[in-house]
Amino acid sequence: MSVFRMPQVIATTVAAAAFILMANLPARAASWQAVIVGQNETIEIDKERIARGAGGTTGWSRIILGRSVNDPGGVYNEIHAQNLYDCAGRRFTTLRRAYFNGDTLVREESVSRQRANKIQIGSIDERLLNEACGAHAGVEEPGFAESVGRALQGLLDPERPTAMHADMRTPADGTKGRIAPVADTTIKPVAAAATAASAAPATVAPTPSGEKPRHILLPPIDKAAADQAAAGAGLKAPAPAAATGAAPTPGAKPEIKSVAAAASQAAAAQPETASEKRLRELQYATSGPRKTVARKKPAPAAPAPQAENPAAHMHVHWAYEGAGAPANWGKLRNEYATCGTGQRQSPIDIREGIKVNLETIRFDYKPTQFRIVDNGHTLQVTVGEGMAMHVMGKRYELIQFHFHRPAEERVNGKLYDMVVHLVHKNDEGQLAVIAVLLEKGAEHPLIQTLWNNMPLEREMEVTPAEPIDLMKLLPEIRSYWTYMGSLTTPPCTEGVLWMVMKQPLQVSPDQIAIFSRLYRNNARPVQPANGRLIKESR
Repeated sequence: MSVFRMPQVIATTVAAAAFILMANLPARAASWQAVIVGQNETIEIDKERIARGAGGTTGWSRIILGRSVNDPGGVYNEIHAQNLYDCAGRRFTTLRRAYFNGDTLVREESVSRQRANKIQIGSIDERLLNEACGAHAGVEEPGFAESVGRALQGLLDPERPTAMHADMRTPADGTKGRIAPVADTTIKPVAAAATAASAAPATVAPTPSGEKPRHILLPPIDKAAADQAAAGAGLKAPAPAAATGAAPTPGAKPEIKSVAAAASQAAAAQPETASEKRLRELQYATSGPRKTVARKKPAPAAPAPQAENPAAHMHVHWAYEGAGAPANWGKLRNEYATCGTGQRQSPIDIREGIKVNLETIRFDYKPTQFRIVDNGHTLQVTVGEGMAMHVMGKRYELIQFHFHRPAEERVNGKLYDMVVHLVHKNDEGQLAVIAVLLEKGAEHPLIQTLWNNMPLEREMEVTPAEPIDLMKLLPEIRSYWTYMGSLTTPPCTEGVLWMVMKQPLQVSPDQIAIFSRLYRNNARPVQPANGRLIKESR
């Protein structure tokens, strides 16, 4: 095993061990919280089953479909998925899926091909990751002494802004404000004054709805502690109030002056040094009323993204049944939208073709080596270069061919046992597909060669030494129907030239049964013709 894969293997092993341990723990009641609410579907996350481990954070989410879906195990209307979140790397891996009909479990499965998926900004996956990872992320609020200390540092350094008032006021929603980040500066008098001030908590006078916020009432400063701190820093204490001739009246309420007015009075009384000015500002900053700060209106919240693709967070892959069935292809991904909205989709029921003298298709097929793979949707065969056909003045090179059961095309409503599609492309990127219908009869030697070399596992390519002659995949009579359509698998690209051979080939019942062991039904249903022109050979 490569050393580069060791971290990934360790993380997967730890995650699997965590999952086994969680499975043996007593079940906790689910606490579903809505993340996306669409017109027909709702996506939720279970806040009670979020767990952090060495391999990441695991959590369950579900999609409530708002409709019933037929399944071999029964009928379901909810899909639950257990995901492993890499909070720092912003990735997630789906571990298990479960299908429910209300509270009844219909089917449960482990994801055999687990892989980490990158989170896209603004996606439903991102909202689920934020919910799962945010469940463990605590935010530590600054203490009172720390807030005052940082603010006083800003007063002593005129070049640095302060957010003290914003930090101490209480917004209408009851949450604490945030203090602006300030660089660390060691100022001993400030630290001493802040420590003295923190002995009593600050309070905010209640503000009735619709009125302006009142002054913040701060605790009285311990002036002796401030004077001692100032003396330790080599600063003079301010002159007592009696020296200015302003003797206080017993029992009278102290007059509240603004910081600017007090500063003007002090300047008029006697000249002061820079150190005295700083100490005076320190005192004003820790006693008396504050100038109120207008509360900013919160910015309007960004609209929640529409759940256009409700099954995307479950990473449902396109298939021929279940949640990824053809009826849902157009909803699985944005690039598959044509599958649901296209007007020239394939396959179709071929009817009412116009009989004309169609040109003969010229095939440049010859014996060639081949590679065969089970790609999860069909058996697909690729061949060497140089295999091509010529029609309508253009040359199309063979890219690959594959099989469907039953045949996707119908002719006047008739359904065939299988079909082989030979996909070609020209130099301009245009696609053309030759469809050869297969019906039950004698054994076909070329198809038997393919079945003999069938891969044992999906995504495993087999490259036999034995060549195949592609001309044997074509009927002797080359008359055909032709029309403009699309690919029959996502992304359902339109503008594809279709040529369906009129004479079918025969395959044995055993050959059909062998393919059915892999794919009993991998055919897209017929699509509306929408008045398309169909031509056929006379």
